[in-house]
Order: sequence, then structure tokens, then C-alpha cells
Amino acid sequence: MRVIIQRVKSSQVTVNGEIVGKIGRGLNLLVGIADTDTDAELDWMVRKCLELRLFPDDDGGERWQKSVQEIGGQLLVISQFTLYGDCRKGRRPSFDRSAEPKLAADLYNRFVAKLRDRGLLVETGEFGAMMEVMIENDGPVTLILEREAS
Repeated sequence: MRVIIQRVKSSQVTVNGEIVGKIGRGLNLLVGIADTDTDAELDWMVRKCLELRLFPDDDGGERWQKSVQEIGGQLLVISQFTLYGDCRKGRRPSFDRSAEPKLAADLYNRFVAKLRDRGLLVETGEFGAMMEVMIENDGPVTLILEREAS
């Protein structure tokens, strides 16, 4: 499982000209599901996304002291199978490691449900749709999280 995690001031996702998900301060999560992912990867990623200290103290200092949970932040979760695109050979990416759509949709929906179970506002895009994502990155802070099946 791969997640591009971005600290944002705001973010929104549009499908066919309609806003389907919108958040204020929090995290934008671009989520790629591998064909080997299980609940173990989902659980690790949920914990990591919610507990990483990516936000400054209330005094506005530069040191990151608080997690998205601690600030009562919001999450926008976007499915992105292209995170498993392999561009090492040829001129066209290979997506062999991306999970098949049915498995990916199931794991993605379970990931979102696990995030929601933790009590934060969680908005999403539309799985499998062409989406436009607007991100007001804060910092900018962008990290890549990865958890491979063991």
C-alpha cells in the first residue's frame, strides 16, 4: 500500500464538474492499493496517517508536534492506482502491481471506513472516476508512506 500524504490548508475533489469531497485543514491522502495488500497494511497505514506529527504546536512554532487527530483535522482520501505505475522499462507505465479494481475498491472502502471509525471528518473522491483534485498544500509538506505485505 502506498499513500502520498499532504498537509493541506484545504483540498477538494471534483467529478464531472461537481465537487464530491471537500475539506479544510488536515490531510490529503492519495491512496494506491497493491495486489498483495491485506488488512495488516490497512491497519498500519490508518495508524500512521492519523498519528504522524505533521502539524505545529498551537503557538505556531516550526516544530511539528501534533497529529491530524490532535488538531481535529479533516481528511480527503483519493484512490490513485497510478501510484503503482512502474516506469523503469519502455515508454509506457506498467500497472502490474496495482490491485484489480474489485479488490482495490474493497480495500480502499475498508481503509476509508477505518479512518472514519476514528472520529474525524473523512471525505472521498469517487473510486475509478476521472477526478480533478485541488490541493492547497501547507508548507508544502508531502510525504510518501509505504507498507508492503509481509
